[in-house]
Amino acid sequence: MEVVSTFSLVACDSQTGDLGIAVASKFLAVGWVVPWARAGVGAVATQSYANPAFGPKGLALMEAGAGPEDILSVFARTDPELAKRQFGLVLNSGESLSYTGPACHPWAGGRWGEGYAAQGNLLAGPEVVEALEQTFLQRTDLPFPERLVEALRQAEQAGGDRRGRQSAALLVVGQGKGYGGMERWIDLRVDDHPEPVEELARLLRMHRLLFGQGEEPRSLAAAEIAWLQSVLQREGYYTGEATGRWDEATEQALRALLGVENLEERYRGGAALDETTLDYLKEKFA
Repeated sequence: MEVVSTFSLVACDSQTGDLGIAVASKFLAVGWVVPWARAGVGAVATQSYANPAFGPKGLALMEAGAGPEDILSVFARTDPELAKRQFGLVLNSGESLSYTGPACHPWAGGRWGEGYAAQGNLLAGPEVVEALEQTFLQRTDLPFPERLVEALRQAEQAGGDRRGRQSAALLVVGQGKGYGGMERWIDLRVDDHPEPVEELARLLRMHRLLFGQGEEPRSLAAAEIAWLQSVLQREGYYTGEATGRWDEATEQALRALLGVENLEERYRGGAALDETTLDYLKEKFA
């Protein structure tokens, strides 16, 4: 079995109840193995010589009312190779635990507290896990998903996986927050990349653009309408002139363009757009 040497942060957002896991490793497609979460229940990261059963089993035990020590006891009774395992878990209540078996490759260890568990193995040193912990505790100015990714970034700057970089992943669940009402809100994976954490941050920004609710739209100035009309004309959606006056043909053309760009959910109609959408169009079609 190949060792899933990695560093991860499992956490619960005390404000919203959302649960998430951020993970990075010198391992192909780490998001395929490590993160498990269920809205309203908890989250688990299983790594080192990872036992994938710890994910669904841990969540089932949480749902049945087990606490962190109870779950550790079950894992110890049912897994004869527990000494090689590492895992972190957080319950929806905020209870947490990080476990590092004595046979995990050094440096290996974890830190945990109310609402979080940070752990890693084959790391540059304990400062990697400390960076995960301190970033999560201190960067409360960031939204929960961005705080998890920022914790990975700081852990990587502290030394990260001592073998190098390859993959990263972010999983966040929340009741009804995902596409079509799913609980899986954010599920982003960078499977093989020279800068996986930075790529994960880019994907999170894209997710916010495509699936975010958007800011309040503002009315477009005549010059902005004229610019949009020229873009729509150039892209083949609009056959009128770039007059700077809003009309039904302009609106239908804009709806068609936004549909192609997967931005239709951000548009409420009329001569108004939120700044993020407008900035995206300016950058792409400048």
